[in-house]
Amino acid sequence: MGKYEQLAARIVEEVGGKENVSGLTHCVTRLRFNLKDESKANDEVIKNLDGVVTVMKSGGQYQVVIGNHVADVYSDVLPIIGEISQEKTADQQEKGSVFDRFINVISGIFQPVLGLMSAAGMLKGLNILFSVMGLYSDTSGVYIFLSGISDALFMYLPVILGYTAAKKFNLKPLMGVLLGLALCYPALQLGTLAEAGKPLYMLFEGTVFQSPVYLDILGIPLISVDYTSTVIPIIIIVYFASYCQKLFDRVIPDVVKFFVAPMLTMVVALTIGFLVIGPLATFGSNLIAEGVIAVRSFSPMISGALVGFFWQILVIFGLHWGIIPIYINNIMTVGYDNVMMPFFATTFAQTAVVFAMMIKTKDKQLKRIAFPSVISGIFGITEPAIYGITLPRKTPFIISCIASGIAGAYYGFANLREYIFGGMGIFEFPAMINPETHGTSDIVVGIIGICIAVPIALILTFIFYKDPEEVLETSTIQTDALDSEPILAVKQMTVYSPLTGDVIPQEKIEDVAFSQGLLGKGVGIYPSIGEVVAPFDGTLVTLFPTKHALGIVSDDGLELLIHVGLNTVQLEGKHFTSYVEQGQVVKKGQRLLSFDIEAIEAAGFSVEVPIIVTNTPDYEDIVVTTEKEIQKEAFLFSALT
Repeated sequence: MGKYEQLAARIVEEVGGKENVSGLTHCVTRLRFNLKDESKANDEVIKNLDGVVTVMKSGGQYQVVIGNHVADVYSDVLPIIGEISQEKTADQQEKGSVFDRFINVISGIFQPVLGLMSAAGMLKGLNILFSVMGLYSDTSGVYIFLSGISDALFMYLPVILGYTAAKKFNLKPLMGVLLGLALCYPALQLGTLAEAGKPLYMLFEGTVFQSPVYLDILGIPLISVDYTSTVIPIIIIVYFASYCQKLFDRVIPDVVKFFVAPMLTMVVALTIGFLVIGPLATFGSNLIAEGVIAVRSFSPMISGALVGFFWQILVIFGLHWGIIPIYINNIMTVGYDNVMMPFFATTFAQTAVVFAMMIKTKDKQLKRIAFPSVISGIFGITEPAIYGITLPRKTPFIISCIASGIAGAYYGFANLREYIFGGMGIFEFPAMINPETHGTSDIVVGIIGICIAVPIALILTFIFYKDPEEVLETSTIQTDALDSEPILAVKQMTVYSPLTGDVIPQEKIEDVAFSQGLLGKGVGIYPSIGEVVAPFDGTLVTLFPTKHALGIVSDDGLELLIHVGLNTVQLEGKHFTSYVEQGQVVKKGQRLLSFDIEAIEAAGFSVEVPIIVTNTPDYEDIVVTTEKEIQKEAFLFSALT
């Protein structure tokens, strides 16, 4: 059973069921659905699921932000949706604006390979770094071996992109692989042909498109290009091949279609690819790279400031996918990128803002969720910080954009460059080592930019960030013994324990959604008796059909969620008995439900009971008992106003 099977099932259900899913990928923190009808998705329900941070819609995709464990959730979603038919109706293909469809295509092609590119780039950068540090020479067996296995993906990138592009364009995936292999075939590469002899003649001589011709096909010149490590040619050739495949599948008799259709698709697509598409795409790639560099050269500081300031905003809406191909194309054609690199300090600016908030705030729950966000931010993963902390509070997010923009202006001025596709956060530094000269000057520039962004982010946050309301110091609150209630100098709403058992601090609850306070502040109880009683006078507003969770609103307006066990919804009500009905008025101490602790644990489920104030923002603080063991109806915590 997958760890996130329950969450995966609810997500699929709330996006309209597997029948509404036409495509699914994931990035570092998000599930990216292609839905046939987005109106069928229940946005608010999904946002409030345990383990979901938020929902975004951009680039023709329905994005469910999960966090660092997105890969695990993705693995549990796949068996539920099964094989996804990639065939789309005309209406689905036209869904969204042209720009949205472009972003959707680009992200679908590059997302599956970015993790591998980061891994290979990090290995290549570390190999160069260790050589520069003198751990071994660049002629040693270790260096040559690590260079070979890290360069392999980049050398045969057309093969990988052929596969991902084929899946996106509804071409048979292995046909995409074959097209990529043909582009990388050694005997057809410019370098190999040049070594074999002089060119037959030169095309476009004296222009920027000057090209040698070593072969012709039935008198038609084949412009020689080295297609290894290229990006754009294979994508366009696969797109063209997808139409060839549809044509041949339609006109070739079924009796020979199995092998004749792929053969004709391969011959036609690669002939046109090598003679027309490949050279034109290569010329276009070079022009794009030169054009982008020319635009950037007009004002490097302004260009850098804009990239730095807007990068996080682009990431939020998934629009950064429109820029990533330019970044990859620059590295593959020019040998480095200095256009996107001004974004480098963004993650550090965001992390610094969250760190300052963690130091300044009096909100204990914010401190708890800020610390892991700071750690993940150092390694380049800032979505938990953005969605969970800074963006909802607006001012901190703006501060991070300002700090990143100022650092980006410096990076533009100092011409920060990255030479290989690297990792994220601190792991990106090795990619800044020049692989030809082993120069490390760009690492110095990168560090200086961080030293600009971090202090600015810290200072501005300390000056301008304030907690939404003044949070009371817990030192003004005294808690007596087990059955006593706190002595307060402020108005309070008291919650009495609905169970008997051991008290679990919220941050130690096994479920991330509860422990990180995504649903609100509260506490957990490990029950010793399988009975839940009303924690105050109020109304039972929610009783799940599976009886594992209920919601109560007090007469004073406090909204409390009592969730018996973790993932126990999968038991479908087995081992639970309820004694009340939804909408019923209840009194403090009234029995609400019972459950069989041993049977639930024997079924493989935890019986930890999170008790959460779901309208936490309405209160200044939640002050929990200091007792480790508790009896039902004893003081559990107070909500202060």
